[in-house]
Amino acid sequence: MTLQDPRLRPPDSLSAAPRVAGRTFNALPDMYITPVRKTDFEFDVAIVGLGYVGLPTSLAFHEAGYRVLGLDVSERRLQTIRHQRADLLAGDRERLSRALDDSGYELTSDPVQLKRAAAVVIAVPTPVDSYLVPDLGILRQACATVVTSAVPGQLLILTSTTYVGSTKDMLADPLAARGLLPGTDVHVAFSPERINPGVDTFSQEEVPRVVGGVTAACGERAAELLGKYVPNVHVVPTAEAAEMTKLVENTFRAVNIALANEFADICTALGIQVMDVIDAADTKPFGFMRFTPGPGVGGHCIPCDPHYLLWQLRRNRLTAPVIEQAMHGIAARPHQVVDRTRKILSDRDHGLAGARILVAGVAYKPDVEDLRESPALEILAGLAAEGAIVGYVDPLIGELNHEGLELRSVADPKKFGAHVVIMHTAHSNFELGWLADVPTVLDTTYRLPLTANTVRL
Repeated sequence: MTLQDPRLRPPDSLSAAPRVAGRTFNALPDMYITPVRKTDFEFDVAIVGLGYVGLPTSLAFHEAGYRVLGLDVSERRLQTIRHQRADLLAGDRERLSRALDDSGYELTSDPVQLKRAAAVVIAVPTPVDSYLVPDLGILRQACATVVTSAVPGQLLILTSTTYVGSTKDMLADPLAARGLLPGTDVHVAFSPERINPGVDTFSQEEVPRVVGGVTAACGERAAELLGKYVPNVHVVPTAEAAEMTKLVENTFRAVNIALANEFADICTALGIQVMDVIDAADTKPFGFMRFTPGPGVGGHCIPCDPHYLLWQLRRNRLTAPVIEQAMHGIAARPHQVVDRTRKILSDRDHGLAGARILVAGVAYKPDVEDLRESPALEILAGLAAEGAIVGYVDPLIGELNHEGLELRSVADPKKFGAHVVIMHTAHSNFELGWLADVPTVLDTTYRLPLTANTVRL
């Protein structure tokens, strides 16, 4: 039998489950679902990859009463977690402390241990390379490991953002080749992660989860697992629909950030303060969603995810002009910061060469210890390439190394003697009183009050 064999699918009349208050309930008869034999497993769920997504996810499952196995190939990362030095929100730090004291929460670097878990959730990074081409190496390795370790009765869920069809290509088909038929011997689904690092506005339990299975039974089985800690689970008909959902979410953000940046440039040209305009537009209770301009975007989502879609479309000879232009605009933003700094200095009869430029905050967003894809890295490298003497100050990032540029956060920004300070990331614990004594502050966050020495990008 193949994955398309009609004998593997429930009747059409059973393919849609009833929905009550946003929660999808299982309406499939037991004959179409392989029950997970929880008594056969020592752990209810294993999380593969304990980074910014996987670790909080493991803690949410544990808090809901699950027995959790956390797997990461990096012993260094595991030691960071065991010593409670991982970058987590305050609530998750408390959860980690409780979990580490519980025998029902175990950490390992041995993939063989995955056989001990009734469900396996894959949450590994999916970056792009320097040419903006998806780097699938980590994901392929993780999926291959999970497939090799899979046993009958397991539920396997991919959560890493990737191209449409990944769940089938990297899990379902290889499992079938092993003789483990999705929907019969194992269950396979995709459920995009929805974690916002550094922001505690919504706990994991408050954010609805989307899930789609390789078969209808797979989707319902995954919804059952997720529904034990997330009260609102939205089931879509296929894994591909769930995969596209994540791409839509972050592409939507990318396009709107690019638009906000463009309006900032337009307002500057017309002598208008863009934040006055955005604040005014934000008073409308419908038809407008607030996005603000900045120095660019970083992290594991917006700079990367739309490129997975664009890459896949190129294979099909399809174009997406709006998305392509938005990503081009986002990529160019750090260069605009360098150009703006050059103009500020030029207006004061000074060039970039020999100028002392200090970047305030280099993390990709406030209140995270994360440099991934941070625009600050490109800004610092661009300034240094033109002969500027660069430095940075960040209470959360002690040192950085990018394209041969090795820097440590300056101990006293007042002693740096900056000609220009570029305000890049405004952490909540960032003391900024020293900015009053700086000749010029270039505010790329659009959050600082406009004072005599402050200009906006």
